[in-house]
Amino acid sequence: MLDKIEKLANVLNGSYSEKSLYGLLASFFSENFGVQSFSVVTDENKFDLIQGEKYPIFKHKKCIGYLAFDNISKDLNSFLDIGAAFISLKIQNIILNEKMQKNVDFHDTMKNIAKIIETQYELHYIIPLIGEMLDKFFPDYLIYIFLRDGDGKNCNLAWPALCRDENILKMVNINSAELSEDKKTYIHPLISETKNVGILAAKSTAGEITIKDRDYLGQLSAQIATTINRANVYAEILKHATLDALTGFYNRHQLEERIKQEVANAKRQHAPLCGIMTDIDYFKNVNDTYGHAAGDLVLKTIAKVIRSQLREYDIAGRYGGEEFSILLPFTKISEAQMVAERLRQTIENKSVDISKVCPDSDVKKLNVTISLGVYEIKESDGDDDLMQKADKALYQAKNTGRNKVVINND
Repeated sequence: MLDKIEKLANVLNGSYSEKSLYGLLASFFSENFGVQSFSVVTDENKFDLIQGEKYPIFKHKKCIGYLAFDNISKDLNSFLDIGAAFISLKIQNIILNEKMQKNVDFHDTMKNIAKIIETQYELHYIIPLIGEMLDKFFPDYLIYIFLRDGDGKNCNLAWPALCRDENILKMVNINSAELSEDKKTYIHPLISETKNVGILAAKSTAGEITIKDRDYLGQLSAQIATTINRANVYAEILKHATLDALTGFYNRHQLEERIKQEVANAKRQHAPLCGIMTDIDYFKNVNDTYGHAAGDLVLKTIAKVIRSQLREYDIAGRYGGEEFSILLPFTKISEAQMVAERLRQTIENKSVDISKVCPDSDVKKLNVTISLGVYEIKESDGDDDLMQKADKALYQAKNTGRNKVVINND
């Protein structure tokens, strides 16, 4: 008996999660007592569903679950009279630790969602960030975010790209939280200041969605709704503003106005005009690894480099997220290529000191690269062609190795 108690102690000491513990216990009981089927049940709603024989585990004389076996032999029963107390204590510790860790992860997720609105206001950029955060927090759930259109009548999928779950698609127009009959799908409206801006849906790929997880989803829904609502308000305000708050460049709306003006001037004066589209390579990895504060610092640093490399009458704007647009009036394609290459090299050789915004990180300096697409407008081009064709070249640069300049000679 003592040797088996010692083996059990080794099993318990080597387990750090419910999954690993239950797997090691199943192997232990199989090897030492010939048990063919073993499970641990701590959900009170499933106590009556246990098949086979069961042995109770206690916490302060209160039954908190059962060790379930296909058969409990006399030797196994005698062993459990001693060993069950150790197993119970280990289960309690692991469950407590996992709950504490999940609470920490939950508050980190809430905080990160709240921080998004400080620097981002475009929903097509915000929603994927939120979706990825939720996917990390709920690894056993499929997460869907639906947003209502301007008049509030239709709810359209915003994250991820596709939803084939007919049950979810039928439930997206509800105005209150709802749990499906099988308790594996949960829908929660995104409501901010009495306005329903969308739906958060979760589909479990494992067991039922727990009451605790429904509470998490409810609190996250409120935070997400607030973020979306503020983004909508902020975006409306920025329509009438001209500068991007983070970089000091023209914002998307004002940039588009300047593009129209410059294209018209170039055609009227029969002067050359080039556009450059640039994108920070693997910028998502910076945010995921070091946080949005580091990402913002990278954006600011690159904006400063771009500004330092341009002439007084050149125009730079933040196209969105980590993309920048540059207009080079009175510039031919060969000259624009030189400007783009100079920018690429300068940024490649520039280190970004993140020690102040990430004091806990072992990495103190980051090096990033950019990809660039360049295009010179033709007489036959329309207002939108300049940056669209530069963007096409950028797309080619990103798909052929990044950290390079590609010219569109369309």
